[in-house]
Amino acid sequence: MDEQPGLSDQYRKSSPWPLFVAFGLALFEVGIVMAQYLFPVAVGGMLMFVGSCVGILRESEYIKSPWKGLVVSAGLAFAVGGVVWTMTTGDVRLRGTAILIGGAILLVGAIAGALWTGSSMNASEMP
Repeated sequence: MDEQPGLSDQYRKSSPWPLFVAFGLALFEVGIVMAQYLFPVAVGGMLMFVGSCVGILRESEYIKSPWKGLVVSAGLAFAVGGVVWTMTTGDVRLRGTAILIGGAILLVGAIAGALWTGSSMNASEMP
């Protein structure tokens, strides 16, 4: 069968990001449940979740630069993690700790990525 040129360009292709969003959340929860042994997995799952969300926003062209999206996500992680950490105790406080550590890693990664690629991060261009 002859395919018209450009016909496949009209239709969106599926995105792999939703799979990584779900997998990141699952890793986060497993890391929290088995925190004695797998706390770094919780932080990694949080990073995978946030990174995938930023990837979705970048792919759908809601944001121009993933680095700026990661900076905003790091700010949100600091806010949410700080509230969870100060308002709770026990295992729930551990979630706040994982979110705060993940926010710090996101911030460092976003700044390093922007510097590495030479991308400017002007406040006027923030999403």
